Amino acid sequence: MIRSRMATLGVAALVLAACGGNGGSGADAPKKTELTLYNDKGAWSKYFDEMGALSKQQIGLGMKPTGYTDSAQYQAFIKASFRTNVKPDLFTWQTGGTLAEIVKQKQVADTSAIWQEAIKAGDLPQELAPYYTVDGKQYCVPLNVAYWGMFYNKQVFDKYQLKPPTTWDELVKVADTLKKNGVKAFYHTSVLFSFVWFEQLMAGTDPDLYDRLSTGQAKYTDPGVVQVMEKWKQLIDAGYFVNPGDKTDPADLLKSGKAAMVSSGTWFNTSMTQRDLKAGTDYGFFTIPNVNASLPKTSIIFESGPLCSLAKAPDADASTKYLKWWTSAGAQEKWATSRGDVSANPKVTIKDEALGQITKDAGSGKYRLVNRYFEATPPPVLSAALDGFGKFVNEPGTYQEVLQTIQKAADEYWSTHQ
Repeated sequence: MIRSRMATLGVAALVLAACGGNGGSGADAPKKTELTLYNDKGAWSKYFDEMGALSKQQIGLGMKPTGYTDSAQYQAFIKASFRTNVKPDLFTWQTGGTLAEIVKQKQVADTSAIWQEAIKAGDLPQELAPYYTVDGKQYCVPLNVAYWGMFYNKQVFDKYQLKPPTTWDELVKVADTLKKNGVKAFYHTSVLFSFVWFEQLMAGTDPDLYDRLSTGQAKYTDPGVVQVMEKWKQLIDAGYFVNPGDKTDPADLLKSGKAAMVSSGTWFNTSMTQRDLKAGTDYGFFTIPNVNASLPKTSIIFESGPLCSLAKAPDADASTKYLKWWTSAGAQEKWATSRGDVSANPKVTIKDEALGQITKDAGSGKYRLVNRYFEATPPPVLSAALDGFGKFVNEPGTYQEVLQTIQKAADEYWSTHQ
């Protein structure tokens, strides 16, 4: 409630500032030596501060972060800023439909030249470009990349003589063993990340069907999707999951052993290191096996979050300079190692062995990369799905109703967007 009120006041402040005509951009605007970076990653303020100090040292441009922890309030704040004279120099966003939406509103700066230069220099992989491309041009640069897998409490696994599974059947056996010993195997939630197990089960069962859902070529009521929901229901009914309404941070649940495993992106490693946990000693990470063992490649959920500047930035040259620097190996080495995470820059060495391995394997073509549901799904469909999955994890018997509701939203969207 406090965060919500603060965010609402923030939006109101922008509107009031705009009425006063206090901001501005263009040739008469003073050149900046410090940029503002609005972001929806409030827990990362320390790391953004460190990057601001480094950029000041290396390119003469400082950066001051303003972080939100509520995604919906953050998006409302940024969209409100489009209509005012007080604008962020830089801001974080999402790829997929949410990026395309604000690009089509002509709010985002074209970064095609930055991408061409970075790819040529080996600072960005060509494979990432499609996630940042709208109508043939690139927008924003990667704030981060992440590969999804399973973080697990190593001490719990050791206590019950468990090993990271290499097949889906082995994963279920691990969950069974934990259940018999009174330990909840998996974390899940009824709020923002309610989609996690849907995307994992879909991608590990039929990744082609998953991709067709994201483009409106398949329906949520198709038999293959229904079967995935039934599989998900079986896992819930078996008692493998924690209470989806538990508001405890998943990192704390994993640390305490109240949840033995958390499915998440590699960025979750930062939450582990913030709690003074050591990889390989306190926790580990493994690739989640496919449900369908006959698939030619293991499906890995992939995401990349953009760092953007506005088409009408307060100081466009400074914002562009910062985005160029951000993609460099020198910047990315600091950004990745300080958080204990992976990097979009192939030149950066990942110290954590498990994360370094999945990054190497993902870049070698060993896995089938599957775009995260949050980015792959059009915003109106995503909104219905998040609500629907949130209901389902609390009432698993409603899966047919949930799928029909999501499909209704999909029908309405694709009727005008094919």
